[in-house]
Amino acid sequence: MSSVEAPDTTAFARDQAARRAALRDHFDRLAPERAAWAGRASYYHETVLDVVRFTVPPGSSVLEVGCGVGDLLSGLAPSRGVGVDFSPAMIAAARARHPHLEFVEADAETVDLEGETFDHVVISDMLLLADDPWAELRNLRRMCHPSTRVVITFHNAMWETILEAVECVGLKMPSRPSAWLTLDDVQNLLGLNHFDVVSRGSTMLLPARVPLLSTLVNRVAQLPGLRKLNLIQHLVARPRWTGETPPAPRPLTTSIIIPTRDELGNVADIFARTPQLGPRTELVFVDGRSKDGTYEEIERLLPTRPGAKLLRQTGKGKGDAVRAGFEVATGDVLMILDSDLTVPPEDLPKFYLALAEGTGDFVNGTRLVYPMEDEAMRFLNRLGNSFFSVALSTVLGQTLRDTLCGTKVIGRAEYMRLAANRAYFGDFDPFGDFDLLFGAAKLGLKIVEVPVRYRARTYGETKIHRFRHGLLLLRMTGVALRKFAFVR
Repeated sequence: MSSVEAPDTTAFARDQAARRAALRDHFDRLAPERAAWAGRASYYHETVLDVVRFTVPPGSSVLEVGCGVGDLLSGLAPSRGVGVDFSPAMIAAARARHPHLEFVEADAETVDLEGETFDHVVISDMLLLADDPWAELRNLRRMCHPSTRVVITFHNAMWETILEAVECVGLKMPSRPSAWLTLDDVQNLLGLNHFDVVSRGSTMLLPARVPLLSTLVNRVAQLPGLRKLNLIQHLVARPRWTGETPPAPRPLTTSIIIPTRDELGNVADIFARTPQLGPRTELVFVDGRSKDGTYEEIERLLPTRPGAKLLRQTGKGKGDAVRAGFEVATGDVLMILDSDLTVPPEDLPKFYLALAEGTGDFVNGTRLVYPMEDEAMRFLNRLGNSFFSVALSTVLGQTLRDTLCGTKVIGRAEYMRLAANRAYFGDFDPFGDFDLLFGAAKLGLKIVEVPVRYRARTYGETKIHRFRHGLLLLRMTGVALRKFAFVR
C-alpha cells in the first residue's frame, strides 16, 4: 500500500475535472488574442520579464509553467527552453511564434518530462489560476535538481478590485476567479513542498507607461511601507533537498476524528471518500445525540472500514467530541474532519504529508485562499474569520489565515503534551479550535497551513450561531492576549 491512497472517482473529482475543463476552454478562446492583449499591457509584461531575467541569466535551461504563447520564455534567451501549458490553442500559438523552443501540452499538476531537470523553473501569473497550487508545486519537484531556482511572479490580491474594473472597460485580458494568495501564502505552499524561499519582493505601483512619472513612482514604491501596495509580487526559491529526490514521508498511522450531530446525509460519503493515509487509517466517529439516524447509519457502515470506531458523546460541544475521539484514537497522527464535508476529505493527504515529511508540527486548514462555492460561507462569517485570524496571528506570533477551519492535524506525542498543559488556559473552548491553536503555540510547535477549497454544505444545517459564538470567540481571543502578553 502506498503512503497515501486516493479514493475512487467521486462527484468531487468530477467537479474538479469540470473546473479544469472550463479554465482550459477559457484560455483556448483567448489564445488568438493573447499577443494583442500583451501588447496593450507591454509595460507590465516588460517589467515582469525584467524581474525574472534578474534571476535567470541567458543561456540557462528554463522550464516555464503556464507559458501561454511563449513570449516570456523566449525573452529569457534560454539554451534549452521548454514551455508547458494545458491549453491546446495556447501551445499551438507558442509553437508558431517561437519554433526554436519546445512546447508541451500538459497539466502542471501531472506533467512528466521523463526525468529532465532544469536550471530554472518559472511560474508567471499562473499560480493564482491553478486548480491546486499545492499539487502543482509538488509535481514540479521532479523537474528540479538541487541547484534549481524557482521564480514565481503573481499580482497582489489588493489590486483585485482595480484589475476587475480595468477588465470591465476592456483594458485587460478577461480572467477567471483566482486564488487570494499573498507572499506569505506562496512561501507557505513552497515550504510544504520542501522549497526554501531565498528572496521575495514586489514592484510596480504605477502599471502604465507615463514618461518620467512611471520611473519615478515605481522607484519610490521600493521604499519600506509602499512595497505592500505594489502590483507585481515575486519570489525565488530553491529545493530544500540535497539528494536526487525529496525526502520520503515517514510511515505514520492515522486516526481521523469525525464529530457528528444530525449528519445522516453525509455519512455514506465520509466512508466512501475518506482516503487511506499511511500504513493504517482508523475513522473515529463521535456522535453528539443525533436525532436523524446518523448514529445508526454509521453503525451500519462500520464493517466497511476495518478499525473504524463509533462513540456516543457524553459531554457537549465539538471540542468535547474531539477530545473524546483523541482519547481512544491509536494513530501516530490525529486529524479532525468536519462531518458536513465542507472541507473535502480528498484534501486530507496534504495534511498527512505535512506531518509525515516534517514540514510542520501542527497543520491548520485555511478556507480563505481559493474562491468558494456560493453560500459556502456567509459574509459576516468570513469577516469574523478574517478578524480572528489577524488578531490571533498577532497574539501567537505565527501567521494564521483561518483560525476556525475545522480540519486540524497534530502528532499524538505533541497532543499528549498539549493536553497535559491544558490547565494553563483552562477549559474555555467549546469548539476546540482555540484550545489546540493556543496549546500548539505555547509548546513552540511549528504551525503550517494547508489551503482547502471550501464547499457549500449539501445536507443538514450549520451548528454555528454567528453572534452568540462570535462573542464567545472574542472572549477567547482576550484569554490568548492575557496569557501570551507576559504582562504582570
